Amino acid sequence: MKQRMNLRYSWLLALGTLASCQYLPLQRSTTPSEPLVNKFGDASLQRIYTLQDERKTSELLPFLSDPNTAHRAQAALAFGSVQDTVALPALQALLSDSAVAVREASAYALGQIGHHQAEEAIIRSLATEQRPEVQAELLEALGKVASTKGADFLAKYSAPNPTALTGQAWGLYRAGLRQQYTPQGVETATGLMAARHPYEARLAAAHFLARTPKLDLTQYRQQLLNTATSDQSADVRMAAAQALNKVRAVDKAQFLSNIAQSDPDYRVRLNAVRAMAGLEFEEIKPAILAALQDQNINTAVATSEFLLSNRSGADPQVLLQVLPNLLDARVRSNVIWVILNNSQPQNRPYLNQRYKQQYQHARTPYDKAHLLKALSGDYKNYAFIAQEMFGAEQPVIATTAMDALILMRQQPDFPRSMEGAFADIFKRAVGSGDVALVGMAAAAIRDPKLNLRSQYSTYDFLAQAQQKLQLPREMETNIELQKTIDYLNGKQESETPQNPFTHPIDWALVKTIPVDQQVLLRTDKGNVTLQLFVEDAPGTVANFVQLSQQDFFDNLYFHRVVPNFVVQGGDKRGDGWGSSDYSIRSEFAPLHFLEGYLGIASAGKDTESNQWFITHSPTPHLDGRYTIFAKVVDGMDVVHRLEVGDKILDVQLAEPLPPVTSAAHK
Repeated sequence: MKQRMNLRYSWLLALGTLASCQYLPLQRSTTPSEPLVNKFGDASLQRIYTLQDERKTSELLPFLSDPNTAHRAQAALAFGSVQDTVALPALQALLSDSAVAVREASAYALGQIGHHQAEEAIIRSLATEQRPEVQAELLEALGKVASTKGADFLAKYSAPNPTALTGQAWGLYRAGLRQQYTPQGVETATGLMAARHPYEARLAAAHFLARTPKLDLTQYRQQLLNTATSDQSADVRMAAAQALNKVRAVDKAQFLSNIAQSDPDYRVRLNAVRAMAGLEFEEIKPAILAALQDQNINTAVATSEFLLSNRSGADPQVLLQVLPNLLDARVRSNVIWVILNNSQPQNRPYLNQRYKQQYQHARTPYDKAHLLKALSGDYKNYAFIAQEMFGAEQPVIATTAMDALILMRQQPDFPRSMEGAFADIFKRAVGSGDVALVGMAAAAIRDPKLNLRSQYSTYDFLAQAQQKLQLPREMETNIELQKTIDYLNGKQESETPQNPFTHPIDWALVKTIPVDQQVLLRTDKGNVTLQLFVEDAPGTVANFVQLSQQDFFDNLYFHRVVPNFVVQGGDKRGDGWGSSDYSIRSEFAPLHFLEGYLGIASAGKDTESNQWFITHSPTPHLDGRYTIFAKVVDGMDVVHRLEVGDKILDVQLAEPLPPVTSAAHK
């Protein structure tokens, strides 16, 4: 896909004035003396975004036939967020619009709506479309709606230019996520990883091979190895390393260990470790022990998590020897979990006592939380963990304790004699009133692998907990409860509760935010400079700016760090379950999550509020599902060093904006 992530949509305004004479010139509602800092000086564009925010399909549809090019294009893009199938006929008709921007926007919206009905129209349009950027958007959209026919078309498509080739690669990837692919498509994607192809084509092809379920890539071993070890882009190498997990080979441990210990980029090293899943511990022991002590903390964390999930054969004595070298609390806790789980029963009482003492003397709530999870490596610690969970003063300790108990319950050798005790703990958690405990316990209760349905004589306690929730602030917990109630009542599909629309876009604030507005994010690891995307996500940007001006983020913690994925903050609870008394709408634009892009966290469409994340690397599976509202322009090295428990000192606009009072935000 083309590098549009650096574009701000001011090009739509320019297109409006350059449109052929049959279209009217762009009309602005501002006076000549009024400065325009972004495209929302155009009253019609503001109106289109407002209707998008309000999800008013009937009032948006007329804009699809507006004489102004910019308005038609923006209205088409709006349906990428609204995602109403009622707009399908009009959007398909716009694939033959005279304006390139309109055709491109319509293709994107059809892909976002994701309905199979658009497949034929997209394929027909590809037969006549001449503009590379539109071809690319059509091909990617085809992947989002493709049946077997569309997957076959993408596999056999002969791209006429590099831009279309990139679109074809993204199309293959999008179809692969939906498990729509053909053997020829796998071969085509493998060929697209060749060094002669554009960066984004190689990136998309590598992610197709890494993320498409159930592929056997044994026959493409050499191509994957070449890419994983020699591609000039670490982004591509890391995806190829991940795909090597799908190769069957007697020397798999050797070549993955080589990558894990030699690549200069930590993200490639840790992906090579993750690709070792299923291998015997003795085969990979040197690489695992080295990765646990990697100078990059993310590699060490990812390796400890790998060890927790692939503990079979890990010698606790070997791990005890390396443990003193592991200074990070998160790494230590995961290794301790494996030590406890793999130790002989007679050794566990002494180890349990040692680690409980470390838990009691831990310096921070996050360190205590990590150690509490470590203790779940021994089933006999469940009562202690439950006691600490219900008595915890800090939410992160209680939440991590519940996570630890669920991890215990999910183990294949979980003692049947403890099933009743765990069912009682989960029921008590649902009645605790703590949004995290309620939501997590509800999710565990409906897990079919845990078979908890038979443990309860009545499910009234779930409905009672749901009635106590404060919405929309606790919508994530509400969603979990509703799914569980529906599951227990035998419903095949659960209808996700929808947030009411209560928080309109603050346009007075939006129109003061320049297109190139930057923000300084100060952390205790260093400073990070962000550039906001006000023209792509005005509602999200306005919300972020206002919270920053209110010092909302000051002294909060980065509560979630997933190595080579995201760093997440903005939660006052500090455990990922904190929200605001309002929700904002999802705002999707034709952008890709590359390294250093900021997304707004959500529990589903239109549930966003105050939590946000920064990506460590390209994460295309998030595209079109989470709002992109900014990117890092300086300080990415700081982002890569951030750990759970690091602090956000403050968030400041680079050039202070004038204060704006809005009734919508009081």
